[in-house]
Amino acid sequence: MAVFTKLNHSQIENFLSHYSLGNLEDFSEIVEGIENSNYKIICNSKPYILTIFEKRVKEEDLPFFMNLKLYLHNHKFKCPKPLKNRDGKIINTIANKNAVIISFIEGNQIENPSINECNEVGKMMGHLHTLTMKFNQKRQNGLDIDEWKRLFQKCENNKTNEFDNLSKDLKDEIDLIEKSWPKNLPSGIVHADLFKDNIFFNNEKITGVIDFYFSCYHFFIYDIAIVINDWCFDKSGSIFKKDFFNAIFEGYTSIRKIEESELSSFNLILRAATVRILITRLHDYIFHPSDALVVKKDPIEYYNILKWHQQNSIY
Repeated sequence: MAVFTKLNHSQIENFLSHYSLGNLEDFSEIVEGIENSNYKIICNSKPYILTIFEKRVKEEDLPFFMNLKLYLHNHKFKCPKPLKNRDGKIINTIANKNAVIISFIEGNQIENPSINECNEVGKMMGHLHTLTMKFNQKRQNGLDIDEWKRLFQKCENNKTNEFDNLSKDLKDEIDLIEKSWPKNLPSGIVHADLFKDNIFFNNEKITGVIDFYFSCYHFFIYDIAIVINDWCFDKSGSIFKKDFFNAIFEGYTSIRKIEESELSSFNLILRAATVRILITRLHDYIFHPSDALVVKKDPIEYYNILKWHQQNSIY
């Protein structure tokens, strides 16, 4: 979550006048995240999240995201529920941008997970992938290899000396991944952004999963790879935590079996998941507006993870 669109009390109050949530008592900006603008709002002593969609989220994708969250919520998966206004609309506008109100997830984000929490994440992913096999809508991956190349070229045209050492390594890696990309791996709707700040816990149990705005039809093993890269390395991206990996894998495979074809492609998919985050972090580090309330994330962490995968095989 983050804040790019600044709102005042009267703007939010006017927006809420179309809902049946009660009076606006308080609101606060949420600076975590990098994609959309988010506010925590309090109405009649009850918290909600107001999300304003910024440039990277396409308007035509919003019904898919809302329908997916409704489907998952209705199937008892722990995620926010999009709320309708009095006209029955979920997607509305504020400050000339699309916006939604979703239910608030109680719990805590964790920076240093335990083995048990890693195991819970694996189980949650297994449940998610099992559920989405029956979801009847699809969305193509908006951050595919062609988009990597576009963003990378944009960074190359505007890069600073700070990231000169990334250029050749990243270009070579993109070429290798593109030439070696597998086909026909088990697929379905994946979250595609299951970072630690998108999963909430209480007493080592998951209370909710947020931020489904990268969700798409993709390899299930790709979703697992994104999780492994975020949950199983130290903050520098240089030290791999094998016990965390084992806990996630054991949790996942207790719900869904991973096929041999997925395992044989795992190193390449891990590298692809690393490149995707490395490029978007590099892009956002360079191009995020200076007045946005957002915590910029260091691309070098994922450059180190990429180098680790180039030199090691997990499975």
